[in-house]
Amino acid sequence: MEKIIYNAIRCKRCNQIIESRTCHDFVVCRCGACAVDGGKDYLRRLFREQDCYEELSITEKEKR
Repeated sequence: MEKIIYNAIRCKRCNQIIESRTCHDFVVCRCGACAVDGGKDYLRRLFREQDCYEELSITEKEKR
């Protein structure tokens, strides 16, 4: 299982970095090409074109 440390992407169209900080914190970039959601609970990406964002999220394997 992966633990989410940082949930963010960079829009390649408007160059804005957007971060989701809490569960259901849905954030859209200023040009509307992509969005991020989920905070540290899940990674969700929405986009117009699949190659319109760069993944910046940081995860680590959970220790048992």
